[in-house]
Amino acid sequence: MLTALSIRDFVLIDQLVLDFSKGFTSLTGETGAGKSILLDALGLALGEAPTRGQVRRGAERAIIVASFDPPHDHPARQVLAERGLGAPDEPIILRRVIPAEGSARAFVNDQAASAGLLAEIGETLVEVHGQHASVGLLNAAAHRALLDAYGASGALLGQVAEAWRGWQAALDAADALKRELDEAARQREFIAHAVGELTALNPEEGESSRLGDERLLLQSSEKITDALSDAEAAFGNDGVEARLSKVAKALDKALRTPGLDPVEPGGLGEALSLAAATIERALIEVNEASEALRVARQRSRFQPGALERIEARFFELKAAARKYNVDPDGLAGLLARHQVALASLEASDSALKSAQAETERRQAVYISAAKALTAARAIAAERLALAVATELVPLRLDKAKFRVRIDALPLEEAAQHGLDRVAFEISTNPGAPFGPLAQIASGGELARFALALKVCLAEAGSAQVLIFDEADQGVGGAVAAAVGERLEALARKRQVLAVTHSPQVAAAARTHLKIAKSELSEADALAATGAPGPVMVTRVARLDGGQRLEEVARMLSGATITPEARAAARQLLGPRLIELSDSGATQGAAE
Repeated sequence: MLTALSIRDFVLIDQLVLDFSKGFTSLTGETGAGKSILLDALGLALGEAPTRGQVRRGAERAIIVASFDPPHDHPARQVLAERGLGAPDEPIILRRVIPAEGSARAFVNDQAASAGLLAEIGETLVEVHGQHASVGLLNAAAHRALLDAYGASGALLGQVAEAWRGWQAALDAADALKRELDEAARQREFIAHAVGELTALNPEEGESSRLGDERLLLQSSEKITDALSDAEAAFGNDGVEARLSKVAKALDKALRTPGLDPVEPGGLGEALSLAAATIERALIEVNEASEALRVARQRSRFQPGALERIEARFFELKAAARKYNVDPDGLAGLLARHQVALASLEASDSALKSAQAETERRQAVYISAAKALTAARAIAAERLALAVATELVPLRLDKAKFRVRIDALPLEEAAQHGLDRVAFEISTNPGAPFGPLAQIASGGELARFALALKVCLAEAGSAQVLIFDEADQGVGGAVAAAVGERLEALARKRQVLAVTHSPQVAAAARTHLKIAKSELSEADALAATGAPGPVMVTRVARLDGGQRLEEVARMLSGATITPEARAAARQLLGPRLIELSDSGATQGAAE
């Protein structure tokens, strides 16, 4: 609900603070007292564009602040939560600053924002019907949601939205597969050729690196063979082995000398034994070295044919790698990938048909859910048309006819809310064709028609604040009383503010605000504006029981309040006459 409205230096208003109550509040006053200024100020707080001359004469800027306290799950709170501009348990404070020169600024909960954000939030909080606008009901884009709320179609909407998401996901998957297959098909000839060529080549993992090492070794094998031949020659008949053998025999002969003790510590025998053992170990090492040289010589035999074969294979792999722009050792992996791609192409028709079949199945599920929603909307549309027709009669709109038009959308325009275009239409005179609600010429008729609709749609829409600007225009008596009754009924579910000239409507309100205009003295005018001269002020007062009786009586009789007018006012007010306002009069002055 709207909890407070603060206005400063706006048009004729110097400073004004209004606190609002739940239920139905009427705003009354003589023509020109400034009721429209209040609505204009609220409109600015809700994102409307400012116009010239709205800053009070002598002031630097106008400031309007509107405070709201909607439920925790209200769409406005969701919008702010997405932008990090408020907690669920805090009021929503919209502020507009309009300088006398320069651009206006907007704030949400004391943080800078755009006028567009104020408007987005305002559309969910407030609906204005009547002389200035009929927000929501004139917007055909909102009619579908209002009808669905009236028909309690939330469950069906959820099913349609879920079916829509499933259908779109299947469509996206099929489209992605088709694009992938189309791209692969364009490369099919190349892939098939590559598979054939690489299959014939039959590369092995890491083969190129292995062949490179072998190639380098074979290129040096002749030099290695010559070196090993020289080494073997050194072990020839008169080489190291033969000499060591002679030394070993000589030492053995010496050790067999009679009287020689081979283990006497420090003796000759011990030295000869040590020399013989060392020579024996050397002979063993020499024999092992000779065998190793023989094996190496055997393995290093120069093989010209082997080098040619290895080099042919090595360069064959290198050429294929350059052709396919991969590392030579990656040829085996490339072949495997191309084989998989070729197999996928061969199975592509089956995969695409399967994806398309799933899309068609999902589409059928969506269409079935959408048709069920359409049927529910048709039933709700008939109920709403009958309900509105019933409401139009006492509001002196009995010649008007209302209908809900539901047009089927082509499948190409399908959306998550179904396959219907919904529009509220009216025929204002017998025989006249049906058309949009905006064709109603009279602001009063439009406000009354909006009232009839809002009574029927009391549970629909997110706006917690409904403002009716002179819904009683051009009517009186029983019709005005009917307007008041319907505003009172609507206020049981929404906060209702009504600008009215009808005593019957004013008397039906729970809270009564009176707007009056008077002239300031020259001293007060100089203090208020900084310039001498006649200055008009507007005051807004919350009326208590006696004051309210006088105001309703004035509305009944005019300038001179008669006893008969007071008696009639007392009858209209009934029990409300003794309900005093909790806070008495709230006043504000305006230039």
